[in-house]
Amino acid sequence: MPRASPPLQRLPLPDRVRQVAAPPQSALWASALWFETTLVYALPEGAEPLWQPAGRTILPLIRQLSRVSALTTPYTQSWSPLAPEETAEPEWREAGLGLARFLRFRPPARLDAIEEDAPWLRPFLEGIRAGGIVTARFAHTGRWVARLEPGMGWEGYLDTRPSSLRNTIARRLKAAARTARFELMSVAGEGLERAIEAFRVVRARSWKPDEPFPEFDPALMRAAAEAGLLRLGVLRDAGDGTPIAAQYWLLEPQSGRATVPKLFHDEARRASSPGTVLTALMVRHLIEEDGVRVVDFGRGDDPYKALWAPQRLTLIGVLVADPRHPSGAAALARHAAGVAVRRLRSRP
Repeated sequence: MPRASPPLQRLPLPDRVRQVAAPPQSALWASALWFETTLVYALPEGAEPLWQPAGRTILPLIRQLSRVSALTTPYTQSWSPLAPEETAEPEWREAGLGLARFLRFRPPARLDAIEEDAPWLRPFLEGIRAGGIVTARFAHTGRWVARLEPGMGWEGYLDTRPSSLRNTIARRLKAAARTARFELMSVAGEGLERAIEAFRVVRARSWKPDEPFPEFDPALMRAAAEAGLLRLGVLRDAGDGTPIAAQYWLLEPQSGRATVPKLFHDEARRASSPGTVLTALMVRHLIEEDGVRVVDFGRGDDPYKALWAPQRLTLIGVLVADPRHPSGAAALARHAAGVAVRRLRSRP
């Protein structure tokens, strides 16, 4: 029996934050839906949200003891300041200057999960430096995406993928038609709760380590279903109905993007490639039925992602430190030492 659906808890955002938060249909990771769910189900212990105003923007931050960092978690796909859609470069510089004023004579802050080519980043960093605060970039992780050309369908997408993946998909889909059953859930209700329970079962049988916030994914799925943005797929054994693979995708229909935060398969069934089968069925549905033009395999550099998606979007972090503060000076020194060591190790 599926678990009873618990009441979906959300921590309402201040009105000033909600006014500049993005619609989840266009920028889910900068939306009220995302932050309200994160604050209840994935906020680190001892952390408190800090909505720092900076010009017309709001910086989503968290404070732990005396340290400030971006309001990100292991589930965050990207971080950015919250700002009106028409925000221009001078306002982004003003936002950076606002953060510099806030951090003056304070311990350093760490921002991460930032898209390296985000248009707001350069003027934002310029504003920080204009305020007398030092910024130092560091590598964080990546996101792997496939961008479909106009008119490209599932078969066209497959033609762009390596022959090894195409052959595996063709062979395994043929076998799965006899041995497996595919289910897709997108709306709230008993069916969704059964699929979430299957997701939990597969998660426990997968190769992945323990989940730091085990209730976050189910809560996000329920919230996304309410907003019409969820696609949760389950692959079951056709004989006994045992779930053998599960994954969920989140839609941003205004930008034509779908992102998969989590995908699992039962490690004991690995020989039959249930994860590959389910991913193929989900991506085909997303392209053909949902009209997705950007297939995003999410953060992390797992080797399999390069088979499905050719482009790596670099996510960086930024150390923001006042060198006049002892801990700021120490953090900058550690960062410089780390850069020097990595350069030495990279030499032939």
